[in-house]
Amino acid sequence: MTGTVPTSSPRARAEIDLGALRGNVRALRAGLSPGAELMAVVKSDAYGHGMVPCARAALDAGARWLGTATPQEALALRAAGITAPILCWLWTPGDPWRAGVEAGLDMSVSGMWALREVTGAARAAGRTARVQLKADTGLGRNGCQPADWPELVAAARAAEAEGTVRVTGLWSHLARADEPGHPSVDAQLDVFHEMVAYAEKAGIEPEVRHIANSPATLTLPESHFDLVRTGIAVFGISPGPELGTSRELGLRPVMTLAASVALVKRVPEGHGVSYGHRYRTAADTTLGLIPLGYADGVPRHASGRGPVLVGGAVRRVAGRVAMDQFVVDLGTGPEADAVHEGAPAVLFGPGDHGEPTAADWAEAADTIAYEIVTRIGARVPRVYVNADADADRETAGGDAYVDGDTDRDAYGHGHGDLGEDGRGDAR
Repeated sequence: MTGTVPTSSPRARAEIDLGALRGNVRALRAGLSPGAELMAVVKSDAYGHGMVPCARAALDAGARWLGTATPQEALALRAAGITAPILCWLWTPGDPWRAGVEAGLDMSVSGMWALREVTGAARAAGRTARVQLKADTGLGRNGCQPADWPELVAAARAAEAEGTVRVTGLWSHLARADEPGHPSVDAQLDVFHEMVAYAEKAGIEPEVRHIANSPATLTLPESHFDLVRTGIAVFGISPGPELGTSRELGLRPVMTLAASVALVKRVPEGHGVSYGHRYRTAADTTLGLIPLGYADGVPRHASGRGPVLVGGAVRRVAGRVAMDQFVVDLGTGPEADAVHEGAPAVLFGPGDHGEPTAADWAEAADTIAYEIVTRIGARVPRVYVNADADADRETAGGDAYVDGDTDRDAYGHGHGDLGEDGRGDAR
């Protein structure tokens, strides 16, 4: 998380619409199978959106659980005063297992070594650890293989009898749920049913069974079980183009990335632009300098292709993205003449004003939209809008604060102030 920054003429900002996030959580919950609850996954600083504000907003909207990858993330949520159930799944030997036990985290166990670590931590803490056994049903990453499942289940039951652990969940993860109809999905569900049945026959009585990620939550009601784990969908981004756009899925992107134009200048025909001169101007033209680069998370792979809304039109990155900046060719004519230093340049947002989306940048960089939002760096301040859960609105533009600072911010309302052509107050 970044600290509060001066409120005059910000270089760049990532506007985070907490009202949109709450709306996404409500929409996802509305589509769940009866009895299923929703976990909001807030790993990796909530996919770059800011973990603590987003976690609180998701819980306000009815999320029952939170999910993180690392124990440090989960413990930071507890330190922020969040008491909701938290599942943390990416543990390594020597991690803060005892702190996890004492914080009441649900700790994922995929093998005997992890069960030994958590039982030792529980004895040291003098309290029962909450653990969830993860099954590898076909993804081939974390999780216990079916052949090793009987040993892990038996050891977990013995630990329960000893009082060192309580098995609160049985879970797995899908490999290709973003490919509707792929046969691996049904195959994994079959294996999960078998492994859950085995554990329950052995005496495990889990509070929750879960396998559904964002794409499965949206398309496979038979995968919902007791709980779904929604990550990217909470932040309004489609899990994949084959499932549809965010709008088609009833989701609203939460992040808008914008900057203030740092320089506008005329250059002659044939002028090279940025490193390597991979771009040369085709005629006398106007260039605009955008003060964001790959150090901020703008993908260098999008050089020459990344779209930006500036001066009422979508332009492409001209030449290579540098560490701190890139250039757009504004052309000539009234639209170019209207662009001035301090004018807004919107890299991506919900698309309401014709601005590109994170999906557009993903296509330009030959990656996925998950990466586009998650990679936005710490020197880009997060500006939170629509923080008040009692005043949800359909569009952005509410009161803003920076990085959890509840003082009103003088340059908030960034995306909400844009006009129909994307222009507006560049504060």
